[in-house]
Amino acid sequence: MNLLKSTGIIAGLTLVSRIFGFLRDIMLARILGAGAAADAWQLAFQLPNIFRRLFAEGAFSAAFVPLFNRKIEADEERTAAQAFVIDVLSVFVPLLLVFSAIMMLAMPGIIWLIDDFGRGGRTSGFSISLARITFPYLGLISVTTLFAAILNSLSRFAAAAAAPIMLNICMITALLASYWFNDGNDPRQTAYFLAIAVAAAGLVQMLWLFYWARKTGFRFPLKMPRFNADVKELGILILPAVFGAGIYQISRFIDLFFLGRLPEGSFVYLAMADRLNQLPLGIIGIALGTAILPALSRFIAKDDLGGAQRLQSNAIELGMLLTIPAAIALFFAAGPLVTSFYVGGNFTAADGQTTSAVVAALVVGLPAYVLVKVLIPGFFARKDTRTPVYTAAISLLINIALNLLLIPLYGITGLAFAGAAAAWCNCAMLYTMLHRRGHFHVEWTLLVRIGRITLSAAGMALVLVYAAPIGAGLYDGTVWERIGSITALVSVGGLVYAALAWLTGAIDRDKITMLTKKKAAEAAASEGS
Repeated sequence: MNLLKSTGIIAGLTLVSRIFGFLRDIMLARILGAGAAADAWQLAFQLPNIFRRLFAEGAFSAAFVPLFNRKIEADEERTAAQAFVIDVLSVFVPLLLVFSAIMMLAMPGIIWLIDDFGRGGRTSGFSISLARITFPYLGLISVTTLFAAILNSLSRFAAAAAAPIMLNICMITALLASYWFNDGNDPRQTAYFLAIAVAAAGLVQMLWLFYWARKTGFRFPLKMPRFNADVKELGILILPAVFGAGIYQISRFIDLFFLGRLPEGSFVYLAMADRLNQLPLGIIGIALGTAILPALSRFIAKDDLGGAQRLQSNAIELGMLLTIPAAIALFFAAGPLVTSFYVGGNFTAADGQTTSAVVAALVVGLPAYVLVKVLIPGFFARKDTRTPVYTAAISLLINIALNLLLIPLYGITGLAFAGAAAAWCNCAMLYTMLHRRGHFHVEWTLLVRIGRITLSAAGMALVLVYAAPIGAGLYDGTVWERIGSITALVSVGGLVYAALAWLTGAIDRDKITMLTKKKAAEAAASEGS
């Protein structure tokens, strides 16, 4: 597998989605601000998305891909793989329908629980109705995930990576429609438009990937549920994978519980900050995790432990080459970025200052989140979903303890830092277990490379500290002043890092050449170089 090419396809399309997402959030901030309607909308939007990332994209993909690959490897005609997909779909769809119905019926109680047992001022018919409108998105996008897993297993990453773009386009359309009807002056109406757009986006994404999955030759007829051995094995793998693959999303759900006990606007601050944090996480971490799981499963199926070691080492090196500078840049340039993107309209300068502090706290854990995405496939490819359960459970307890300690002192910033610290704990435990079992170890050359990457990023940070204040009067200026000033700041930081990385040897020229050339990559994997 050409790791860099596969990661590049996913990352490039994810970048397009994130750009649309930024445009969406800029419009959200200006139109909805950080008031009660905005908080209600963010809560309604986050609930199905947390479950989506937790169950569908996290646990289901992690459990489905190795089993599906095993069927593909064993049968060139794909007969077994086709039967497996049909059996999974026959059980998956009814379960989704039942779960969604139960959650929608229970939505008043869920909102009440999150809203500090009804004391936070967010338990209203408006909040409940928004959540009920958006929640069907979970069922639609979960089926979409099945189609995406098939395509990713066949190394056809583009269609699945492009699907999130449609969500952002639908939401932007809803925002434009609300502005057309009421000039954006009715926040509740805008929130309803957005909720309908989310549900519609789920349907559009499902139909999109259904088309591309059928193009591979697979068919998806519905039939009566069959709990055969394959489906039971998938279920056994999924249940613990919920905790292992979904640590980030579980922590986000915990965050909702604590956010409901913080002042109005807290949901918005975290959502806007997390958008900046998710940009490198989505482009780098999710792309790498998605790209390496099928290949890692194949290496392990062939008992090629050397190939598996090299694949994960390459993924870590590539991930840290991009993630460490991204985290440091976001930490030191959080203020200018938040001001340029969000401040204006109903989103005040004070809202921007709070959001900037949350960004700085969140990105402390950014490298850990990416490393978790790279390390967890090492367990799932070996059909070990129990170990990540244990590490996730411990890190969740750490997260809760830190929330209880830091939120009274630092408010929402303390909440963000608690999640980052817990992510590092999870990362350390995952690596320790892989190392002890002989599945993966960090080689000295990789540590040296990461050290050079960190040194280069530190040089960039020094430049940003002095460069950021220069554009202070432009970050909240006209559109062109904002674009020009933030583009200049990002460009200076990026060029400095690239130059230092090249000079210090943080960029392994031979490794990049190997990863970009398919024949060289295949030879390296087969020869053990």
